[in-house]
Amino acid sequence: MRVGVIGAHASRGWARAVHLPALLSLPDYEITAVAGTSRESARQAADVWGAKHAFADPQELISHPDVDLVTISVQLPRRDGLVEAAISAGKHVYSEWPLARSAEAAERLHALAEQAGVRHAVGLQSRHHPAIGYLRDLVADGKVGEVMSASLTYSLSSPEVWSVRYADLFDHTKGVNHLAVVGGHSMDMFGSAVGHFTEISATLATRIPRITLQETGEQITVTSPDQIAAVGLLESGAAASVHIMTGGPRGEGFLIEVHGRAGRLVLDSADDSLVGPEFTLSFSGGTGGTVVLPVPDRYVPMPSDAPPAVRNVRQVYRNLAAGIPTEPDFLTAVRTHRLIDAIKRSATTGERQHLG
Repeated sequence: MRVGVIGAHASRGWARAVHLPALLSLPDYEITAVAGTSRESARQAADVWGAKHAFADPQELISHPDVDLVTISVQLPRRDGLVEAAISAGKHVYSEWPLARSAEAAERLHALAEQAGVRHAVGLQSRHHPAIGYLRDLVADGKVGEVMSASLTYSLSSPEVWSVRYADLFDHTKGVNHLAVVGGHSMDMFGSAVGHFTEISATLATRIPRITLQETGEQITVTSPDQIAAVGLLESGAAASVHIMTGGPRGEGFLIEVHGRAGRLVLDSADDSLVGPEFTLSFSGGTGGTVVLPVPDRYVPMPSDAPPAVRNVRQVYRNLAAGIPTEPDFLTAVRTHRLIDAIKRSATTGERQHLG
C-alpha cells in the first residue's frame, strides 16, 4: 500500500517521531509522498524518508495517483477539509485524533468513508498498548469476578509558559484542548479495557486562568478546562469515575483500578506521558497479597524494540493493510466524541447524560 503523509518533516513533529518510523518498518507499505509546510521542508522530508514525491499543497498529495492511503498528521485546526478530500478521492485515510470538533462532525466523516468504501483509522492507538490489551482480557475472562466499579485518574504536569504553537490548546473552540486530547486518549484506553459509559455526570473547571506565550511574553486567557471530573455507569452496570487533572508539578500519570467481587486489578504508570507510558499491572485477591502481573509476550508485537507509541501505531497500520475492521477507526472516534460532548453538556447543564 502506497502512503502519502501530510505533516511530514525531516527532523520534528509527530509524523516524524511515530508515523514514518512505523511505516518504514512495515513491508506492506511504501512511503511514496509527503507534504509539509513548504516545498523545501517537504523535499527535505522526502529525502530522509525515501518518498518519490514532495508537496507543499496537501491537496496535490491527496489527488496523486501514486497514493493509496493518506495519513493526516496535522493538528485539527489546520486540517479543514483534508479528511473529506481524501475520502472523495477514493483514498484510504488515517487521521490523527481528534477526528473532528464534535460527534456530529465525526459521524458525518464516518458516513462518508463507509459510503465511499475506503478503509479508515484514527489516532487513538494507545488502546493497542500491550498492558491495556492484557487488562482488557483479564477483565473479560473474569480475573476479578463480576466488576463492581472502575476508576481512571490521570495527573500530569503542565507549565504556565508555552510556545505560541500550542496556543490552540487553551482555546475551547479549537477542539484540541485537554478534554479533547488528554481526555480523549485516556478515556478511550479506559473504555476499551473496562467497557463504555452508558450515562455520565461531569464537572469541568479551569484553575489556571492565564498562560504566557514564550516567544512574545503575551498573556492569553484560558477558556478550556484543565480539571475534568466525571462519574457514571458502564455497559456492565458497574459504577465508574474519571478524574483528569493537569497543572502544577509533575503528575503521577495513569492509574486505572478495576474492583470486582473476586479481586482488584490496578494499572499504573511510572510517568505522566500521554504517548507511550510504561505500565505496571498488579492483582490482589480477597485473601492474598498484591502480585505484579508481567504482560505476556503474546501481547507485545514484534519487533519489540521500538518505542511504545511506534509499536501501537504500527499495529493500526497492520490492521489497515490486512483490511481488518478493527478499532480504532472512525466509529471509535464517533464514540469517543459522543462521550466528550456528553461531558461538556453535563458540565454546562448540570444534568446527567445518557449515551447510546
